[in-house]
Amino acid sequence: MSDRDRVDPRPLTGEPLALDLLNTRWMSEGAVRDLLADTDGLAVWLDTNGLDGEFAADTATLRHALRARDALKGAVDGAAGEGAEAVDAVLEHGRIRATLTADGPGERPEFDDTSWGPAWLAARDYLRLLATAPDRIRGCAHEACILHFFDTSRNGTRRWCSMAVCGNRAKASRHYARAKDA
Repeated sequence: MSDRDRVDPRPLTGEPLALDLLNTRWMSEGAVRDLLADTDGLAVWLDTNGLDGEFAADTATLRHALRARDALKGAVDGAAGEGAEAVDAVLEHGRIRATLTADGPGERPEFDDTSWGPAWLAARDYLRLLATAPDRIRGCAHEACILHFFDTSRNGTRRWCSMAVCGNRAKASRHYARAKDA
């Protein structure tokens, strides 16, 4: 795949790694699209998240990324504590090693097998989000959207993955309903 073919087709990117992995599935024209349907899509996701230089876009890495995505989906969309066992199963394949760098104390992830790297990093990032602000991990409020985001708005009231897309659809739908009733 050439660099020109590696354009990320997803409607929402730039979310924290855990949520960005969840957002490799999205709705388009009423159908679910999946960026991780093959290793080419995995290469796009790795590139989008700056992981392409560290990890290979091979079948083992894809299999582990899909396992992590399923685990995160259960944890994020399920009841409290749901999916924890599956996320823990992904986390068992790596650890953090404390280091001393020229800039001071640091951490370096280590993996049993490097093909677990992206999956492990996404699961670890989910732990960071939970420690930071668990109530800010959200699914889009639009009934036809399956995307997730980390609400960084000042007052914590963001409802849509994108105001321009899902928020606008909801506003248009409300307007149509009001106009129809009038």
